[in-house]
Amino acid sequence: MQGLIGFWSYALAACAFASVALWRVRARVDRSDQLMIGACFATAIWALVSGVWGRTDPMTMTFGNLRNLAWIMLIYDMSGGARASPFIGLRLVFGAVALAIGMHFVLSLLALLVPMASADFEDVLVTGSLLRITASAGALVLVHNIYGQAAPESRLRIRGPMLGLTLMWGYDLNLSTLSYLQGANAATVADLFNLRGAFMAITAPLFAWTTGTQGSLKIKLSRAATFQSLSLVGICSYLAAMAILAGALRHSRLDWASAGMGALFVSLIIAAALLLLSRRARGWFKVKVAKHLFEHRYDYRSEWLRFTETLGRVGPDAAPLSERIVKAFADVVDAPGGLLLVSEGSRGVALAAAWNWPGANPPADQLREAGKFWSEVERNGRILELQAIREGWAQAVDKEVAVPDCILDDDHSWSVIPLTHHERLIGIVVLAAPEYRRSLDWEDFDLLRTAGNQAASSLAESRSQEALADAQRFEEFNRRFAFILHDIKNLVSQLSLVARNAERHADNPEFRADMVATLKSSVGKMNDLLARLTPHSPSRVQRIEAEPLRSILSAAIAAKRRDREVQLLGDASLCALVDATALEQAVGHLIQNALDASSESPVTVRVSGGDESVSIAISDKGVGMDGDFIRNRLFQPFVSTKAGGFGIGAFEARSLITAMAGRISVDSSPGHGTTFTITLPAGEAASETVRKRA
Repeated sequence: MQGLIGFWSYALAACAFASVALWRVRARVDRSDQLMIGACFATAIWALVSGVWGRTDPMTMTFGNLRNLAWIMLIYDMSGGARASPFIGLRLVFGAVALAIGMHFVLSLLALLVPMASADFEDVLVTGSLLRITASAGALVLVHNIYGQAAPESRLRIRGPMLGLTLMWGYDLNLSTLSYLQGANAATVADLFNLRGAFMAITAPLFAWTTGTQGSLKIKLSRAATFQSLSLVGICSYLAAMAILAGALRHSRLDWASAGMGALFVSLIIAAALLLLSRRARGWFKVKVAKHLFEHRYDYRSEWLRFTETLGRVGPDAAPLSERIVKAFADVVDAPGGLLLVSEGSRGVALAAAWNWPGANPPADQLREAGKFWSEVERNGRILELQAIREGWAQAVDKEVAVPDCILDDDHSWSVIPLTHHERLIGIVVLAAPEYRRSLDWEDFDLLRTAGNQAASSLAESRSQEALADAQRFEEFNRRFAFILHDIKNLVSQLSLVARNAERHADNPEFRADMVATLKSSVGKMNDLLARLTPHSPSRVQRIEAEPLRSILSAAIAAKRRDREVQLLGDASLCALVDATALEQAVGHLIQNALDASSESPVTVRVSGGDESVSIAISDKGVGMDGDFIRNRLFQPFVSTKAGGFGIGAFEARSLITAMAGRISVDSSPGHGTTFTITLPAGEAASETVRKRA
């Protein structure tokens, strides 16, 4: 009964795959379609043979291997192997899987010569199960990585076949594993074998599910995927080889069998220990693998992402940029550490950073004398191999570079990488030699030179930011000094007036009292000006509170009123949210400008207010200003129409009012005078908002 179920199960699978092959023949046929049709026909023939001869017959094993080989050829073509030049490592992965299938094929042919009832045939079945486990596992690894590395637009086309192959080889892997563990004649194995035909018939429609054209198929395995595939296939092959060897030696009575197995295990342990513990061995292994398995030494995408991530790392735990630059280059060529040298102009070359440098840092006095070395590296822009220069086989151009003795004589130094930005040398990276020293080739030079340009840009940008910060600090100091110089000018004018009046009114007690008060006020203001020159002095607008305007405006008017009348009009009892000292200073600047602009007419200060704001209008009947001057020059520093003026008053007044959440507007026309209107928050309604902004 079970034999009948198995026959019809596989017959159904044969019909299903034959139908898929015939259906695909009707479509447009390209290379992958031809291989797909061939694989479907091979699967149909295998299913027919399996139903007729059974699971343990050598003919079933033979055609099963042919079926697997046809599908491996198809996915090899999908990966680009037939149309492009893939990695050698990728070819090794396909070769390892094909080798396992080929060994099983040879074993199935040899099984034709072995009686099925003998003990040797039982060993053939066990060995065949191990080889099928290896082939199925390796094929699943290939399917997974090829589908994962396919372009998004290509995955839809291959989704059906990839899913079908995953189900087919996944079923085979489980069946082979149970056959090895329980024996080929176990009841569970027999049931799974009989149901495999029906399972394959269900998966057959998946191989007809493809869309698009061959030109849209884009699959390229990355280095990581290739390494993973090769590693997993290697592990499976090793386990299969050890199991086959153990099975062969199980029947042997030779005394050297156990010793041979022990020697093999000891050798493997020693090899693993060397790779794990020795940096030199790991370096040698990595160089040989990259040289012989891949078309290029570097995975440029991953190297560039790692390089830029190291340079751009930020945060409180990030190392300084100079150290990150050295680390980024060291990671590219597996160097243990390095140095960064920069130029200090006439003072020569200096050490900017040392990251994991194994030796002593170069002496500063010797580096200061390396100006010629810096100039020669900047002129030729070449990457120097110090080992080649030491041993005399470097190129003539490299030999002419006067490498400082403190670097050349240090056996730890390995290569010199210039960091060039806009044909100007920004820095030099000296890398320490790795455990396994090798000569640099054109790939190393190209990658390091390109990385050097990127690092030079980052270093130049960092220097520009530092220079800009220094310039901003000087600009802030100069701006403060300009304001202070303007205030000193006003104080000098006030003291000069006191000195002139002292000659006429020195005997007047009231004048003397007023003079003393004026001198004390001037001294206090001068001390305040000096304090504002310090780098960490507080802002002139320090504390904003609701203040009555009368006392503030009266003080500003009194300081500017001399022989001219300045009138305070309006409701001066209104309160505004201001810093009293800053508002007095701002109003004083505007009153002074109004007095200078009007020779005889009085100046008025009018206060008006509403529910949310208070306005202070300073008006004169002077010469006035045109619209172009107001828009483009009035509030610009160091622009003045007055002889001997600094052009700071209006600019400083607007800065002070803006800092108090206020604004200044100007209404003026030539010959009709000018009105400056200061608008400030009024009352307690806006106090909270202003305090937050302050």
